[in-house]
Amino acid sequence: MLRAVASAVLVTALYYVAPLDWGFGVGTVAVFLGALAVFGWLLVRQLGSITRAQYPWLRAMEALAVAVPLFLVLFSATYFLLAHDVPGSFSEPLTRTASLYFTISVFVTVGFGDIVPTSEAARALTSVQMIVDLIVLAVLGKAVFGAVRMGRRRRRAESGSGPEPDWWSEDLP
Repeated sequence: MLRAVASAVLVTALYYVAPLDWGFGVGTVAVFLGALAVFGWLLVRQLGSITRAQYPWLRAMEALAVAVPLFLVLFSATYFLLAHDVPGSFSEPLTRTASLYFTISVFVTVGFGDIVPTSEAARALTSVQMIVDLIVLAVLGKAVFGAVRMGRRRRRAESGSGPEPDWWSEDLP
C-alpha cells in the first residue's frame, strides 16, 4: 500500500512541476489525445498484471493509485493550459490547484458551481471529460474487479483448493 500512495503522490507532484507554458492549441489537443491513448494502454497492461499477481486486490489498489491520479492530471493540465491561453474560458482564473480541483469535482460529479466553463472550448473539453469519466468509471470498475476475480480464481486453481467459497466466485450482473 505504501507503493500505491507513493505512486499517487509522485503523479500529483509531477503535475505541479511539469512545464505547462506552451499554450493551448492543436499541439495540446494532440498531446492530450496521445496521453489518453497511453493511459488506456497502461490500463490494459495493469489489468494483465492484476490477473497474474499473487495478491490481486493489492495489485488492483496499486493500479488504481496510479491510473486515477494520472487520468485526473491529464485533464487538469489541459484545463490549466486552456485557462491561461484563452482567458475567460472559466468563471475565474485557474491555478494548477484550481484546475485539479475543477477536474476532481467534474470527475466525482459534485460540480459545486464555483468554477464553471464559460467558453465553447472549455465547455467542449468539460463535456469530453464527463463522457470519458463515465466510460472510465464503468470500464475501470468492471475491468479491475474482473481482473481481481480472474487472479483469485487462477491462484486458487494453482493451489488446488477448488472453487472460491465467497461471493467473488459468482459473476456480478
